Amino acid sequence: MSETIFTKIIAKEIPAEILYEDEQALAFKDINPQAPIHFLVIPKKPIATILDMTQDDKELVGHMHFVACEIAREQGFDADGFRTVMNCKEYGGQTVYHIHLHVLAGKPLGWPPYQERLKVE
Repeated sequence: MSETIFTKIIAKEIPAEILYEDEQALAFKDINPQAPIHFLVIPKKPIATILDMTQDDKELVGHMHFVACEIAREQGFDADGFRTVMNCKEYGGQTVYHIHLHVLAGKPLGWPPYQERLKVE
């Protein structure tokens, strides 16, 4: 996998407001927040898309969700709730090809998450 902004953040070559770090994952605030609380949880292992995950990555992805929950509890927004999202490829809205879990909170989040609704015929 080629180097991405996330691999540079993991290597501390680019600064980020880090919320959590362990040997498997890193969580940091999103630089373009879409909600009052918006951070990303990324694996330190480079995996381009969720389609590139293997059987061995199941625990890692579960750990990413566990990290999101731990941060929600620590920051106190667990009671109100939050949304987690993993985008996949262009049509799914993925812009950085290193899997990442978006965590959004701090306001009621509508559905669908985009403004324009698709016409269903």
